[in-house]
Amino acid sequence: MSIDAQSHTPPLGHGALTPFYDIVIALMTRERYWRERLIKRLAPQPGDVILDVGSGTGSLAVALHKAEPRAVYVGIDPDAEAVARARHKNKKAGSSAQFVRGFLSEDAIAAYAHPNKVVSSLVLHQVPLEEKKRILRQMYEAVEPGGLVCIADYGQQRSWRMRLAFRRTVQQLDGVEDTQPNADGILAPLMADAGLADVDEAERINTMTGTISLYVGHKPLGRC
Repeated sequence: MSIDAQSHTPPLGHGALTPFYDIVIALMTRERYWRERLIKRLAPQPGDVILDVGSGTGSLAVALHKAEPRAVYVGIDPDAEAVARARHKNKKAGSSAQFVRGFLSEDAIAAYAHPNKVVSSLVLHQVPLEEKKRILRQMYEAVEPGGLVCIADYGQQRSWRMRLAFRRTVQQLDGVEDTQPNADGILAPLMADAGLADVDEAERINTMTGTISLYVGHKPLGRC
């Protein structure tokens, strides 16, 4: 899902494929495993306010609810069908997660959440380089001082097998221009450039679609 202020890329790159998003992600990306690892990095606690940037069809919200139902979750995504599916899925799961249709912006941050944790999964690889920078800066601005930012997305494709898998799947759907910076390892430097400290590519998970990396960073105390 792109969080571009003018347009967005639907899940799987095409609106017609949105109904198949959950099953494709589950089958092709080892979703259960990387989501479990992402939630472990987030370590949700009672009273946490978690902002999910590009919340898609709401699978992460359900998993976070199961892990810690007393955390407050707000998801934001510009895709109307994805938001509708997320609301239905979470209502069925008994989750109190909130979903907002829209783009990550200062107004959205002020209106909906003052998070101490911000998360994003499988979003940044789909957007242009300048939009990656903007989103990361907005994530930095959104999170409280001392807060945590966690990202699960396609990272540097270090082996020829993973580069080939990424080229034949993700880049076929989402194109080369926007996705190649991720494959070249741009996310950690961009997170640091946005102001986050202690940025770390904490885990790398090989999948049928390429390597998905888990990145973590913190907003230094005393910065607003």
